[in-house]
Amino acid sequence: MSARPVFLNSAFVRAPERFVLHGGRWTRIDIPVRYGVFDHPRLGRCLIDTGYTQRVTTGRRSLPLTLYASILRPRLQQDALRGDITVKAILLTHLHADHVSALRDFPDAALYASGVGVDHFTNCSEYARIRHGVFRELLPSDLQQRAKRFEACAIVEAPLGLGPARDVFGDGEVLAVPLPGHMRGHTGFVWPKLDRPLLYAADAQWLARAVMEDRAPGAPARWIVDDVAADVTTRQRIAAFARAGGEVIYCHDPADGA
Repeated sequence: MSARPVFLNSAFVRAPERFVLHGGRWTRIDIPVRYGVFDHPRLGRCLIDTGYTQRVTTGRRSLPLTLYASILRPRLQQDALRGDITVKAILLTHLHADHVSALRDFPDAALYASGVGVDHFTNCSEYARIRHGVFRELLPSDLQQRAKRFEACAIVEAPLGLGPARDVFGDGEVLAVPLPGHMRGHTGFVWPKLDRPLLYAADAQWLARAVMEDRAPGAPARWIVDDVAADVTTRQRIAAFARAGGEVIYCHDPADGA
């Protein structure tokens, strides 16, 4: 059985709590940017996203990426990936810069992603990509050909009422669950064989409180949501999963430990 994933913090971004929680404080909080690590019994070391790296914060970059970094000002942590580990597979939740910054550092890793998201952001205009926080310079040039698409995986039922999912490795160890709303192709991952099923909900919300207390933020956080109606439905599904006994971890919730 796959080991329980560990979620490490690549960086902090500081923002007012009110930006990520309806009715929250104006006090600025440190928002982590996580990626996951787990060992699959057949493949070996796998990642879930890659977090922020120096490809975003330093060195020669396009003007849009430089502006992006100057606005968000991510502060890299000691666990930020440096490309000096052996990785067999990377499972992508979506293509925002804070989730794919190290993809080019692992050219030999198998990439698993939503075909809908990959095709959309590969084929759309440069303006549309940048507007949604996707930067071509962070993506492998062969992403569209290299990606193993979740849509090609067998359909199975995720635990605790989450609904249809895709069996990523064909062995029931890790399931890819569509969590639409945040971004085109946004996907979460479930470990159904753990004593308590675990859902990595990525960016379905920034804070668990926003889901469990129905306090999803308004502007400016809502401005980047791809599909507002789908975002509401996704939050309801996640809340039901948690109330049924499932464990939920988010990419950016300061309350989630590694």
